[in-house]
Amino acid sequence: MNETETPIQPLAPPELPAGETYIRSETPETEGSQQQKRVIITVVVVILVMLALFIGATYVLLMPGIDTARVRDLFIIYMGFQSLVIGLVLIILMIQLARLINLLQNEIKPILDSTNETVSNLRGTTAFLSDHLVGPVIKLNEYLAGLSEALGVFGLIRRKKK
Repeated sequence: MNETETPIQPLAPPELPAGETYIRSETPETEGSQQQKRVIITVVVVILVMLALFIGATYVLLMPGIDTARVRDLFIIYMGFQSLVIGLVLIILMIQLARLINLLQNEIKPILDSTNETVSNLRGTTAFLSDHLVGPVIKLNEYLAGLSEALGVFGLIRRKKK
């Protein structure tokens, strides 16, 4: 390095206001993935709360002095919990079905349309080549074979034995 050259300094991260930290993410998250994470966290929290209530109700109802009414109440609570879980699963199923329909309409259908257009272009290209290249070559071969036979009949060329 010459005395007149200055060393190259690495770039420093930008200055942030007081109280904020600089977090560097390898892959920036999209808004859709953040929303999906929020939904998953919400569902997990709801399930944990329902499970805690279920365990608490079971504990209270199984205290000493069990009679038929308590067993009936416990069974009713189990059935209610089961219907809540089934309802939650059905809601998740409907959301996933809506996402699948959206995927089919907005991503798969354009790909299929593009593929159909490409196949149509290929079909046209094949017909063009058949009409303008293959057809004339076949006709030329026919004429040359006929000329060869005619010259062979007149004895001007030797015909190949087959």
